[in-house]
Order: sequence, then C-alpha cells, then structure tokens
Amino acid sequence: MSYNNYAMRKIYSIEKQNLSYFTELKDRVTSQYELTKEVAKYKIAPIALDSHLEFANEYIPLDILDVKERVDREFLVNTYWQSNAVLLIKRAKKYFPIIEPILADYGVPNDFKYLAVIESGLTHITSPAGAKGFWQIMKKTAKEYGLEVNDNVDERYHIEKSTEVACKYLIKAKEKLGSWTNAAAAYNMGISGVSRRLEKQQVNSYYDLLLNNETARYVFRIIAVKYILNNPEKYGFVIDPSEYYHLPRFRTVKLDTAVTDFNAFVKKYNINYKELKLHNTWLREDHLNNASRKKYEIKIPVSN
Repeated sequence: MSYNNYAMRKIYSIEKQNLSYFTELKDRVTSQYELTKEVAKYKIAPIALDSHLEFANEYIPLDILDVKERVDREFLVNTYWQSNAVLLIKRAKKYFPIIEPILADYGVPNDFKYLAVIESGLTHITSPAGAKGFWQIMKKTAKEYGLEVNDNVDERYHIEKSTEVACKYLIKAKEKLGSWTNAAAAYNMGISGVSRRLEKQQVNSYYDLLLNNETARYVFRIIAVKYILNNPEKYGFVIDPSEYYHLPRFRTVKLDTAVTDFNAFVKKYNINYKELKLHNTWLREDHLNNASRKKYEIKIPVSN
C-alpha cells in the first residue's frame, strides 16, 4: 500500500470518528435541551386548603396557626404520595359499602370510615404492638367487646364485627371526652390517655392539646384522607370507575359444626381454598375447631 493511500484512509478514519463524536454530542445536547424544557413544565405546587374544613360535623379551627400548618402537612404528604393515594381510593370503593351502613346503624359519623383507612390502609395488617385488622384492634380490647380471638378464629379480621367494636369504642370515647374529634384521638392514644391530658393541660379540645407526634398528626391525617378520597379529582387523581376495586357477590353459609379440612369443604361450593380465605380472613387455619357449636356465617363468593 502506498503512503498516500494509507494517509488518506487514516484521515478518513479520523474524520469518521470525529463525525460520530459530534453527532453523539449533538444528540446529547438536544436531549438535554428537551429534558430542560420538560423540567421547566413540571411544577410542584402547595395544596390549596378550603377555608372551612370539618370532621364529623365538627369545625376545624384553621385560625389557629399551628392547626393550619398541621392540616397543610397532611394534605401535602397524602396528596404527593401518589401511589398510596391511588390504592386507597381504589380500595375505598371496595370496602366502604361494608363499613358505612354499620357506622350509620350505630349513629357514628360517616367520617370515621377514614379512620380505618389511616389505621390499616384497608388491609388486614398486624402492627408491631400486635393490633390487627382494618381497625387495628388489640387482643385485650377485642375480648372486652366480645370478639373471639385465638389461633383458630380471630374476629379482629372480620370486617363487620370489628367495625361494630370500633363503633362501640368511639361512642364510649365520645361520651367520656365530649366530642367526636377527641374520640378520634382517643382511638390512637386511649380514652384515659386523652382524658388525662385534657385535664392536666386544662383544655377541652384536641386542637388545644400538646401531644406526642403520632397522636398530634392522627386526626389531621384522617381529615386529609377524608377530603382527598371524597373528591380525588380536585387533588389531581383521575381514576376511571372501571379501575376501582370491587368485591364479588356472596352467598352466606351458616355453620355450627367443626370443619376438619377447608380444602375439601370448599369443593361443594365450586370455589377454591384461596377464595374462601380471602373473603373470610378471620378463619386463621385450614380447619375450624368449633367444639362449642358456635354459629358462624361464612361468605362464599358466587360468579353470578
């Protein structure tokens, strides 16, 4: 190969590399420019609070500066935690139709359904302290209010029965503490805990109490979740009704005997073991002891 041919090829190779480099550089600059434009469009704004907010038909005193700040905090946290908010909105459509009639039957304000939301996210969780179910009921409290709690059956996971216990507790708290707002705080701190602090600090309202961080946020979290779930579009959540979660239709089977094996039991109802346990979470094992011949009602999902 002649020197001239070699030199020409070398120059061509260098020019090709330079062209590739400058093309890549141009693409990077263009990409960065487009990204900058998109960032310029993306804005995060504070949540505009309504001038009048209520919980359980009780006025929230937004004229108290720290109250307004605490409400604002919970609206921001619960709005901008978008994935969690979307899940709560979708689950609420599934479970509120069970909870709402029970609250109404007991005369407990409908707003307390949002207490269950912040307690458990409408899931059957267990807290580090051992509270369980939608309403996060402790074992001692459950037994005081007549729920069955053992390794075989735990009615803290029974949505209807645990909602009734929550209602009874809240009514007792309201009678003792004078307001539904104070009763909501007591669900977190205990009736005696709130009562002692009201007496010691010589005030009669939750909004005037100095409390630990958890209880100080507790009622405000309920308030924020109430307004967001009640009007999600206002807070930027656009969810098509077809995307809401729904329960299947059920038939109720009454049972007053033991069941040795639920895997075999479900076959005559054309469902599987998973379906039985999903909709009867209070059944904790794969069998039912029932030595006392207690009458249970078991939900059996039906397809039509």
